[in-house]
Amino acid sequence: MDAHGELGEFLRSRRARLRPEDAGLPAYGGRRRVPGLRREELAQLAGVSAGYYTRLEQGQSPNASDAVLDAVARVLRLDEAERVHLYALARPKAARTRRRVARPERVRPGVRLMIDSFGDVPALVMGCFLDILAWNPMGHALLAGHLDHGAPDRPADRPNVARMLFLDPHLRELYGDWPRKARSTVADLRLIADRHPGAPALTALVGELTLRSPEFAKLWAAHAVGDCGSDPRVYHHPVVGTMELLTEFMTLPTDEGQRVAVFNAEPGSPSEAALRLLAGLTAGAAGQ
Repeated sequence: MDAHGELGEFLRSRRARLRPEDAGLPAYGGRRRVPGLRREELAQLAGVSAGYYTRLEQGQSPNASDAVLDAVARVLRLDEAERVHLYALARPKAARTRRRVARPERVRPGVRLMIDSFGDVPALVMGCFLDILAWNPMGHALLAGHLDHGAPDRPADRPNVARMLFLDPHLRELYGDWPRKARSTVADLRLIADRHPGAPALTALVGELTLRSPEFAKLWAAHAVGDCGSDPRVYHHPVVGTMELLTEFMTLPTDEGQRVAVFNAEPGSPSEAALRLLAGLTAGAAGQ
């Protein structure tokens, strides 16, 4: 689907979640044919004609002004991530980045040394489309001990966070609140799509997951957008049991789209003890 079709889906999904009374309109009696605000109601509240808004929703107004987009965002109560997404869809040509010859992403040696220096703290490096480009031994042991540790070094075999989350049963069992993790990952992919419109690698990933995972297809169609959160997450590790870990994401400013993820436990907590146990088991396995 092109950006114009995506824009229409996004705006319709956001209209559907608002009741007229939420927007300060009278709550008319009777049942509505479709949920949420009607096009003409949104247009009235945004201060544009119904015809203009209809053309915007149909992708026929590529030169919509900042004032119009801001007004629509205000009426729809979009958060900051959703506003960025709206602008990217409404102005696909302006959002398009310079295309480069596709080549495998690489991790700079200094970044690899950094995550290795974390020792008993799990860490990994994600590429711009959520491929795992590198992980330290603890990052591998925490998330994917069932996979080959050297897989990120081989571009054709690299694990992908989104693909693993929806298609690998191990990840489904690992996350204590898998639905929440799934929602945040898809919302993050939406933001990535805004930054890299039309990128073949991302298009292929979304297409594969849409075909193979009904859950992904439903979440993608919902058009949620947002960064991966850093709230505590519960992990049910198959070797050391349940842990609650905080995840911090660090964007690498000189490596387009790459991020480092670091997983920490509260000092003195049972989760920290479980991480220490996993570290001992990982070091023992490496020494065999």
